[in-house]
Amino acid sequence: MVFRSIALTVILVCIFSTGAPSYPIDAYQLTNIRRLDYLQQVVDGDIKGTLPVPGAMKSINDICLNLMNPMGDSLYKIPAPDPALQKALNSLFPGLNENYSVALLDITVGRPARYASRKETAGYQPGSVGKLAVLLAVFTELAKIYPDSFAMRQELLCTKEVRGGVWALTDEHTVSIFNTQTQTLKKRQVQANDVFLLYEWLDYMMSVSNNGAAAVCWREAILMRAFGKDYPNLTEAKAEEYFKATPKSELSELAIQVVNDPLRELGIAHDEWRLGTMFTSGASGRIPPKGGSIGTPLGLMKFLIKMERGLAVDEESSLEMKRLFYMTDRRIRYASAPALRNAAVYFKSGSLYKCRPEEGYSCAKYKGNVDNFMNSVAIIEHPDGTTYMVALMSNVRKKNSANDHMALAAAIDKKVRGL
Repeated sequence: MVFRSIALTVILVCIFSTGAPSYPIDAYQLTNIRRLDYLQQVVDGDIKGTLPVPGAMKSINDICLNLMNPMGDSLYKIPAPDPALQKALNSLFPGLNENYSVALLDITVGRPARYASRKETAGYQPGSVGKLAVLLAVFTELAKIYPDSFAMRQELLCTKEVRGGVWALTDEHTVSIFNTQTQTLKKRQVQANDVFLLYEWLDYMMSVSNNGAAAVCWREAILMRAFGKDYPNLTEAKAEEYFKATPKSELSELAIQVVNDPLRELGIAHDEWRLGTMFTSGASGRIPPKGGSIGTPLGLMKFLIKMERGLAVDEESSLEMKRLFYMTDRRIRYASAPALRNAAVYFKSGSLYKCRPEEGYSCAKYKGNVDNFMNSVAIIEHPDGTTYMVALMSNVRKKNSANDHMALAAAIDKKVRGL
């Protein structure tokens, strides 16, 4: 595999560059994420492919944090429900299963922040929404390695290559691998011998929710914590030696601290959001699960607020996490609502289902009869300035809730924009 090396001076130039039509599509020069090079060429008409929806065409220079203002200062805690918005939200649920929970915050400029919720403290298995905690963990550890230079953190992300190994196995989600020399794109599952840049592993974790990528990113955050300023030059052999020599009980404890401590620093409680299990069987075989995983709409909303306020690590890290959160790949579930087509959507979805034998019922994907979790976290930014954040979690057994999530997205959008 051949990667283009970027010197620090080039990175500094790229950060302030303008041009190109969409982020993160126009960020290839900054990140070396080859998927973005492919999308840029599709947008430019140099390669035939499917164009992103209009809402996915923001420039890197257009993405900003929405709560770096007095409104953000007022959101040091979750506000009391807005009567009108709460009534509107309540009206959406009589026809839906009771196992839905939601937190909704309207942060449109020009009016006070408005909050509404339904069972926002109910706990669910977060599934892939938990990958946001891994994203936060990576940026937290990067800040410890280079506390005085965000540019150096980015340089590490876009130049350091790591192999997936057994940690990346297995996951059915395919990733887009673009060969910049032959100009060809392949979509396939991650393999143990795959070597990608740290930025690319983060992108695969966020853009297509690849579990193998999430496990690798979690692993690298652990190594950052363990090796500190020696991490940038860490070899795979030294990393493997560390994992073999360290007792699994110690590794479990460290893994839990790495992903959960940053959440606690943001004021998110243990029962509001925590991770306890790595995302692949290969990774769990190296680091055993501990403590279980749980998420609540309230905990997820607290994270969104902190990120938009520039308080998730620091302002630069918060902004870069939001950029990685921006949906330029295929929109699914909540994000696929036609009403959001022209809106910028920063989105993460997660699901987990479990089946058992039941007479007269044939279990299927996303239709578990024991558990059937489906969760969506989204920031919506419309061209007219309407901006709001949603954390939606559900556990409706025997039913694929994707269509309900999409319908709720349209209904919530209509209510927010109509009040």
